[in-house]
Amino acid sequence: MAGTRVRTRIAAALALILPALGAAPALADFEGCLAGIRAQAASQGVPGAVFDRMMAGVAPDPKIIELMNNQPEFKTPIWDYLAVLVDDEKVAEGRAMMSRHASALAAAEQRFGVDRHAIAAVWGVESDFGKIAGRWSLPQSLSTLACTAPRRRDYFRGELLATLKIVARGDLAPEKLRGSWAGAFGQTQFMPSTYLRLAVDGDGDGRRDLVDSVADALHSTANFLDKAGWVSGATWGYEVIVPDAYSGPSGRSAKQPVSAWAARGITRADGSALTGSGSAGLLLPAGRGGPGFLVFKNYDAAYAYNGADSYALAISLLSDRLRGRGGLRGAWPTDDPGISRAERKELQRLLIARGYDVGEPDGAIGAKTRAAISDVQAKLGFRQDGRPGRKVLNALRGR
Repeated sequence: MAGTRVRTRIAAALALILPALGAAPALADFEGCLAGIRAQAASQGVPGAVFDRMMAGVAPDPKIIELMNNQPEFKTPIWDYLAVLVDDEKVAEGRAMMSRHASALAAAEQRFGVDRHAIAAVWGVESDFGKIAGRWSLPQSLSTLACTAPRRRDYFRGELLATLKIVARGDLAPEKLRGSWAGAFGQTQFMPSTYLRLAVDGDGDGRRDLVDSVADALHSTANFLDKAGWVSGATWGYEVIVPDAYSGPSGRSAKQPVSAWAARGITRADGSALTGSGSAGLLLPAGRGGPGFLVFKNYDAAYAYNGADSYALAISLLSDRLRGRGGLRGAWPTDDPGISRAERKELQRLLIARGYDVGEPDGAIGAKTRAAISDVQAKLGFRQDGRPGRKVLNALRGR
């Protein structure tokens, strides 16, 4: 009877998801897909009872596919992305957390040779220093992606198998497996396969717990960056000024000696000479009209964590701010800059004062806040995109 009820729930969910996805008939056999994964898991040492317990009642969720197609690292303007992740509030929180967990960070730095400020920056960007755990059940999100995603199904199948192995090996209890829509979980958001490869014990209790152990999460993050090629004692890079007429190479992978960049007229934003050992790439995340950066191997290590320049730049700039260095000198090429988390909360409070229902003013910009912003933009004659920028904030302030 239990199996029948599960199949009924799955069929009902498929009736909702498949028309929305425009999926081929083959996608309708979600249960068949899970049966195949169960057999594959058994061949890799996962008991059938573990699979059945983990996957009981699991059904595909169309929201996960929607999120897959709208990843902020690739959809959000760089100035909005950094305004939220590298703001004064994040820096203050980060310094407080670095002080509180100084011994764990020092031990991770000594063990792996990775700068503690970079480790803390990953922690801050990934989970706001452990405050954001993730809302998605990994069995549900990864089975949805493994069986119905428009791309990369084999990859997500592998991540679901890794999740099953984590439980089968007793590393974590099933109820701890909640994370992002893509399956990343824990305080520094490891994918399950990365967890199996690189998670380490940081607090000496013999377990690898990236969910509840700060030390395990920090040591594991340092191990990741070390394996990604982190160079101890070296810089990730720095901001530079590019000549207006520059037409040479750019991009993280188009690396050349520092002397070659100097010969092209590129200078540091603070006016000092270009420095750094090894080759560097010229990063122009907003084109020649915005800030530029020379980036070295440690930037590549940060890039390996997520695979997006906006993400790697957030990690790198936040690590500088945590170290006590200043922010960007150059301006982004926009007349409507991004706003910080504190300003986003203010924006929501101003919307509430004008009668809009946006929920709790927490700085998270959801559908209700975007709809309210869009309505305000229409009344002001602004472009209606629901974006929380400086213009609409100033307008609501009465400026």
